[in-house]
Amino acid sequence: MENNTVDKFDNTGAWYNVLKPTWYLEQMKGWSFPSYMLLMFGLGAIIGMTAASGINGISILTLLAGTLGFTCTISITNAKPLNGIFGLVSALIYITVAIHAKNFNDVLLQTVYILLLDLPVLLMPSWAKNVEEKVRFLHEGGKGKRNWLLTLVFFVVVALVLYYSDTHWFISPRPVVDSVAAAIGITGAMLTTLRFSESYYFWIAQGLSSVILWGITAASGAVNWVLFVTYLLYLSNDAVALFDEKISWFHHNK
Repeated sequence: MENNTVDKFDNTGAWYNVLKPTWYLEQMKGWSFPSYMLLMFGLGAIIGMTAASGINGISILTLLAGTLGFTCTISITNAKPLNGIFGLVSALIYITVAIHAKNFNDVLLQTVYILLLDLPVLLMPSWAKNVEEKVRFLHEGGKGKRNWLLTLVFFVVVALVLYYSDTHWFISPRPVVDSVAAAIGITGAMLTTLRFSESYYFWIAQGLSSVILWGITAASGAVNWVLFVTYLLYLSNDAVALFDEKISWFHHNK
């Protein structure tokens, strides 16, 4: 019965499944044990910090973005298409909070996440099927140097364009950190869409840069510290992808 349910969900597509409560339960099955533990700890930390920092409009939005976004990243790690709807909603909330904090390239970053990581899952059923069987390394096929060079060129071009926009169009108070963090995230999203394991190197770097960005932002009083802690939790999820052998992103050869 369970296998029939999974097949039915796969064939109808995630855009239709999001209306079914049973689909969400199905997507939460089969995660690695460290992922479940991290999810419980992370959600508790986000909710606890929100309550401690005071309840207002921005803190509620930050709470929703943090809980949905964190669950989304763990679902990606476990190759589950739950990230489609959770990622879309959390990205829209992040955009609102980032505009309020004047981290304009983070707005662009979340928009790219919607286009590369969320909408394909919702609109293209085949995109989210058998993800663990499609994961590969940049060096596979003897094209490692070429693939790495193209990746680095892509990152540099995106970073320069974002820095120019932050200093000439949007005038961000943190142009260097904002543009670098967004460029790393966009590169990571591109590699994830193409199913390359090395995307997690960029997710780790993006997590570190986002911790710095939102730490500086929170210290300036623009937002509370919940997003800062949320990005710390994202780093923990990246560690699960690297070291848990049940996660296909880095251990598919095994």
